[in-house]
Amino acid sequence: MRDGSSPQVRNKVISGVVGAASSVTSIQVANLLRLFKIPQVSFFSTSPELSNKQRFEYFSRTIPSDHYQVKAMVEIVKKLGWSYISIIYEESNYGIKAFEELEGLLAYNNICIAVKEKLVKDSGVADEGAYDLTVQRLMQKQRARGVIIFGSDQEVAGVMRAVRRNNATGSFTWIGSDGWSARSLVSSGNEPEVEGTLSVQPQANPVRGFDRYFLGLTVENNRRNPWFVEYWEDHFKCRYPNSSRTPYNGAYNRTCTGEEKLTNKNTQFEAQLQFVSDAVMSFGYAFRDMHQKLCRGGKGLCDEMQPIDGEQLLSYLRKVMFTGLSGDRFKFDQQGDGPARYNIIHFKQISPGVYSWVTVGQYVEGLLKLNMSAIQFKLDDPSPPSSVCSLPCYIGQAKKYVEGESCCWHCFNCSTYQVYIRPDSWWAIGAMLFSSLGVVMTGVVVWVFFSHHDTPVVRASGRELSYVLLSGVFLCYAITFVFVLKPSAVVCGVQRFGLGFCFAVVYSALLTKTNRISRIFNAGKRTAKRPSFISPRSQLCICFCTVSIQVCLGGVMQVCGDTGLIIVCTIYAVLTRKIPEAFNESKYIGFTMYTTCIIWLAFVPIYFSTANNVELRITTTSVTISLSATVALACLFTPKLYIILLHPERNVRQSMMPAAKYSAIKNNLSSSSQRVDSGTQSEAVIFPLDYELHEKLRTMGCASHPRSSSGTQTCPASCCLPDHRCGATLTLAPSPATPATNGPLQDVPDVQL
Repeated sequence: MRDGSSPQVRNKVISGVVGAASSVTSIQVANLLRLFKIPQVSFFSTSPELSNKQRFEYFSRTIPSDHYQVKAMVEIVKKLGWSYISIIYEESNYGIKAFEELEGLLAYNNICIAVKEKLVKDSGVADEGAYDLTVQRLMQKQRARGVIIFGSDQEVAGVMRAVRRNNATGSFTWIGSDGWSARSLVSSGNEPEVEGTLSVQPQANPVRGFDRYFLGLTVENNRRNPWFVEYWEDHFKCRYPNSSRTPYNGAYNRTCTGEEKLTNKNTQFEAQLQFVSDAVMSFGYAFRDMHQKLCRGGKGLCDEMQPIDGEQLLSYLRKVMFTGLSGDRFKFDQQGDGPARYNIIHFKQISPGVYSWVTVGQYVEGLLKLNMSAIQFKLDDPSPPSSVCSLPCYIGQAKKYVEGESCCWHCFNCSTYQVYIRPDSWWAIGAMLFSSLGVVMTGVVVWVFFSHHDTPVVRASGRELSYVLLSGVFLCYAITFVFVLKPSAVVCGVQRFGLGFCFAVVYSALLTKTNRISRIFNAGKRTAKRPSFISPRSQLCICFCTVSIQVCLGGVMQVCGDTGLIIVCTIYAVLTRKIPEAFNESKYIGFTMYTTCIIWLAFVPIYFSTANNVELRITTTSVTISLSATVALACLFTPKLYIILLHPERNVRQSMMPAAKYSAIKNNLSSSSQRVDSGTQSEAVIFPLDYELHEKLRTMGCASHPRSSSGTQTCPASCCLPDHRCGATLTLAPSPATPATNGPLQDVPDVQL
């Protein structure tokens, strides 16, 4: 000072920093500011590394991380159907971190990288030869026509010029990052090379009023901006009077007159200005909220805000929520990043020689929306180019991979026995649908039988063997799903064993049923003694032994064993075809076996004639097995379901024994006093005629009368049976003593006319 005293200088304390644009610069600044706990808000630094809040806890940004931009790029590649692409990235934190993210996501989605090229960050260091070498390496992988470029505008502009020098224009389709797309430095003069580019840009809208403000600026009224003169010289390609020489204005021979004017025609505005205004406004709202809380609305800074606590300011900063000058709502996410919203822009030729960037889609919250009809990769060929190393092999061909290339292969024809049916083929789908329907029907039958377990129809059908038979039918349907699997040692073993086992279960149960019926009625003609091994437990043991024999057989012998079972079952079905109608189980078994024989006789020539068509052979085998199971299910269980579900009034014991219709027994009334098992496995009953007579006598009051000492008894008038059945009197004779093994009806007397 003039009086000799020291001047008093008011120190200006920095409370926050807006910037920088480059991720590299922002990382260096953030490392410095964190030491002083000064919050920083960047408007264009997108490196994923900056989301690490353990290192950069005071860093925030109004633009989303490149992590989401990389995801959007991969979704575009998938949408275009590309599986073989190249990547060019600049040698900076922005490019390297993005490449690391890209490499992982592409591998996760089975997309191969053909060429990986790194660009020198400073375009002044790299010469044209370096760019030419990059393009030549791309051209060596001609099938990789899709190229992702993650870099800045100056470096990418050098790549586009190298494409033109190497006559590679139109050879590649670019997927661009936000660092260079929609920049005139890249597209200006390189329109044919850039044509068809799809690029990802953070979603931004124009800042209201900024264009009017900026177009009114001149060098004279904007002296506060030291870089505005350089912008003016570059924009109008002239040198401003008395300006310093720079590496850029040395080539300008014309002097600026000062009459130049910025207009809408000669000036383009970047949409990313929204992020700059949001960064400034986020600090403004944070200071306002902090002032209202600490100073309670008073004017100026209160003591609590002198100096400003960086930690407190950061907490208010992360909580701001406002509507910016662009009209969009803004708030930071949990990592201090801006909302992950992107526009997909496309550089296309609108008319011959006229190019423009247009918006063709969005990527918001992980969802890509792309208007493919608005995309035009070339004016004369709008369809997207192919970027795959090898086309998929046809069915019946195998891949032989090129060494070192996981996406490149050669196709060669397989031999006949190397081809297997695929589960997604129409043949397999048809067979599985048929089997699935059979599984459902089998489940319905099991449910109905289980729900009516103690009704006469279910008991008369032989519950135990019926459940065994249904298990075999289910296995016949289920084996189809094994036949359509890719062959392996285990699958082939299950196929071979399952084919024989499911038939063994079905036809062992049928054989046991028919054998039992045959033995009962044949024994009834010869003796009054009850046949042996006809109890439910005995029948299950016989069936189990038969199945066990089949299981012990292997390979061809097992197939022969199943064939033998079918033949024996058919023979028994023929022998028992004249059994009385009440025992029409044998009739249904006969229908089943006759139809089964026809099906398999038709299958044999089909099987051997389809030796060269594996899909058809497997399908016919599966369908034949399912068809055999369906025949057994329909013939043996449909009549029972008909009575159980539609005519429950017939589901009584008398309906199971219509004795009046059994002419075979009427002709042998002398033997009607025999007491044998009638065909129900769960309960021993008497022959139909004896049973019906006993029931009528019991209901008319005769069955309970004591026998006379003479062994004869005459029914009273009220007990007389109709004339067409028997005479007015009946003689009840005691039957020979037999073991009490016939169940609850063993005390019923034999009847003789």
